[in-house]
Amino acid sequence: MDDALAHPSRRTRWLRRKLTLCAAAAVAVALLVTGSGYWVRASAAEHVYELASVPAAPVALVLGAQVRPDGTPSEFLAGRLEVARRLVEADRVRAVLVSGDHREWDYDEPGAMRRWLIDRGVPADRIVQDHAGLDTYDSCLRARRVFGVEQAIVVTQSFHIERAVTVCRRVGVDAVGVGDDSVRRFERAWRWGAFRERFAAVKAAYDVLVGRDPALPGPPETSLDDALRE
Repeated sequence: MDDALAHPSRRTRWLRRKLTLCAAAAVAVALLVTGSGYWVRASAAEHVYELASVPAAPVALVLGAQVRPDGTPSEFLAGRLEVARRLVEADRVRAVLVSGDHREWDYDEPGAMRRWLIDRGVPADRIVQDHAGLDTYDSCLRARRVFGVEQAIVVTQSFHIERAVTVCRRVGVDAVGVGDDSVRRFERAWRWGAFRERFAAVKAAYDVLVGRDPALPGPPETSLDDALRE
């Protein structure tokens, strides 16, 4: 038997040390989550708008989300795409950059997003795909480095929009955001997304602080410039 556990006094001291360490770790995590959340909210303040009042920008950056096995966007992704469609319809943007995950050949978020928009009247030559937007940070950084985006309206769900705007602004995109609320009816998924944001803010702060490179950097592309000239 471990000597620390063989004697009651030693065992008590051992347990107290363990509890103290656990309590300190819990406090540190709480402070980290709280501080990161405050940073996200403060950085996005005055840069998140309703659809009707958002300032015009050259590009709408639509962040990817789940695509069904049949290749159609989930309700959450469709909600984002509808916001982008309405931005195009209202002449608030001239082009749409759809950014998502296409690591697997049979799972293509940008392709599904492009088809959805075309089917609803957005001209194909005004849609550009980023197939390596593997997370929010990668989408924002690649928008700046690969596609040359300097100013954009970021589109995602409203529980995510502050983090998305903050990250984009911190990597050099003059970004404002419009959040989609149309899928609040999916209460369980909505609550989970809002809860997850508390911890995603910590990752966002870390990525920005260390200046992480995107998972798939890629060379600069001119496809968005071509779309903006149309």
